[in-house]
Amino acid sequence: MSELRVPVTDRDHSLGPQDAPVTLVEYGDFQCPYCGAAYPVVKQVLEQFEGDVRFVFRNFPLTEVHPEALDAAQVAELASTHRQFWAAHDLLFEHQDELGYNLYLDICRRLRIDAQSLQEVLDDGRYVDAIRAEEEGGIRSGVNGTPTFFLNGLSVDGGAPDLVAAIERALADDALPRRIS
Repeated sequence: MSELRVPVTDRDHSLGPQDAPVTLVEYGDFQCPYCGAAYPVVKQVLEQFEGDVRFVFRNFPLTEVHPEALDAAQVAELASTHRQFWAAHDLLFEHQDELGYNLYLDICRRLRIDAQSLQEVLDDGRYVDAIRAEEEGGIRSGVNGTPTFFLNGLSVDGGAPDLVAAIERALADDALPRRIS
């Protein structure tokens, strides 16, 4: 079982209470079909365990097989500077089959981010280093595909379908350590 090597900090994109007994970290790729399939599962988990789970999303774009993954991650990062990361995250996954410049423009329009900012970000790649740093942290933690989940600092075997059971075990009997990573 792999361990999360880069602790969760205030700089991470997170939902839920910081002091939740369970912290779920996903290394994901906005173009990955498996991440797209995991997206509604994670939404359901967050609803089911509201208040007990803190969810963290970290970028892990598999650019060799997903040519839009890096640009999509940059759109999410741009949105984060407008306090709209989660809205962009959701829109990117909900429209995963439309990834590309027209979708990114539409997302910016919906989130009231000007098109010039989008163009500048895509041209200058200002978020690429931060995205690559998240990816590097994932590699150090043993991530080699997406999505990869860590629950309280330990990798979850089986992926998204096994999250509910893993969280229930963590909450019920301390099967996983209750440290926030």
